[in-house]
Amino acid sequence: MERTFTDRAEAGHTLANLLDAYAHRNDVIVLALPRGGVPVAFEVARTLGVTLDLLAVRKLGVPWHGELAMGAVASGGALYVDEALVREIGLTQAAFDRVLASERAELERRERSYRARFQAPCEIQGRIAIVVDDGVATGASMKAAVRALRARRPARIVAALPVAPPGAARRLEEEVDEFVCALTPANFYAVGQFYADFSETTDDDVRALLAQTGPRGTI
Repeated sequence: MERTFTDRAEAGHTLANLLDAYAHRNDVIVLALPRGGVPVAFEVARTLGVTLDLLAVRKLGVPWHGELAMGAVASGGALYVDEALVREIGLTQAAFDRVLASERAELERRERSYRARFQAPCEIQGRIAIVVDDGVATGASMKAAVRALRARRPARIVAALPVAPPGAARRLEEEVDEFVCALTPANFYAVGQFYADFSETTDDDVRALLAQTGPRGTI
């Protein structure tokens, strides 16, 4: 039987143990991908004693199969599109544009909601950015997030994940400087299969965790 995490908090604590080289460093910032990545990243940042901030990203799901990612859009307008998949499913440009517009609107809504009681985005330039999610399947959201992050000129980008399929490192190696993952199980079907509790992380959950941070993302 494959190993599972109790919940996202335990996954974050496990992941932090793999990142101990970055503990208690002023030049390190942990960036959570909302919503599911926030409780994981919160535990990573708290365990390492470093700053926590958000990097909003939205998956672009195939219209008739929302869980299948054909790309993603991130804060700052960065866009990743799986062109081969879009061609394979025969999606029209108009249908793609509708999905993109909808997800951009939701991205903006979330940023307004989360930032209402949270600090302005932290400075990234010259720092080591550890990008955290609760797991990846296709890697589309992580790719879009990293592309948005590059524009802010970090010194180094680390993709940190509790679980990912075996090929994830290869798919992301051109995008990031380091890939850290606790589990890369062969029998991977979905991120949620590796969590005993994979209940939805809500906007209220995100705000509650962010409310525990200091004025500049310190925990």
